[in-house]
Amino acid sequence: MKTLIIIPAYNEELNIEKTIKDLKDNTNYDYLIINDCSKDKTKEVCKKNKFNILSLPINYGLTSGIQVGMKYAYKNNYDIVIQFDGDGQHQATYLKDLVKEIENGNCNIAIGSRFVNKKKPKNMRMFGSILLTLAIKITTGQKIKDPTSGMRAYDKKAIEYFIKNPSLTPEPDTLVYMLKKKMKIKEVQVEMREREYGESYLKPLKSAEYMINMFFSIIFIRAMTRKDKK
Repeated sequence: MKTLIIIPAYNEELNIEKTIKDLKDNTNYDYLIINDCSKDKTKEVCKKNKFNILSLPINYGLTSGIQVGMKYAYKNNYDIVIQFDGDGQHQATYLKDLVKEIENGNCNIAIGSRFVNKKKPKNMRMFGSILLTLAIKITTGQKIKDPTSGMRAYDKKAIEYFIKNPSLTPEPDTLVYMLKKKMKIKEVQVEMREREYGESYLKPLKSAEYMINMFFSIIFIRAMTRKDKK
């Protein structure tokens, strides 16, 4: 199946070269870097290395970056889209496992999960993830062990949902929407690295705010999504 890797990037000048090398060494899929108007030299590094890049004129945020990538994939008739972080935390060696699940018809969305075969640590850092797993279970009846994972593969039907519904995000609440639409989701065990350079935009207070917003979005907004008939 024709597969495209979407790499949202914001201020990843120190990580993007290693990320693309990892992809090229471990896959033969097409890729597209969505440069979200980085303030550093991300764009220059990509141009120097002749990476496939699409630069946005202003900083729109992660959701818009993914939406742009989905529209590009839809327009160019890709069968599968993979969401892959540009910060070096994701490992490309697992991507074929995600694609294989879709190619074999096992799911519409494959999530690279840290907790399929491993227990989720019970600490403050993971409290929000545990809360979101519970919220998804309450609203859909399905347990997603790693709802915040940003490594996901979507089939053509899922891509079309993104195109038709601009409110969909690359966030946990969209998983609820997809499940309500009778999409099959499967988690695949992966390992993730710690970020080597730069800082996550989710600082402690921002992270707490994010988790609270996601919880309420799942419980009070996405839970109201009309279920599709089988």
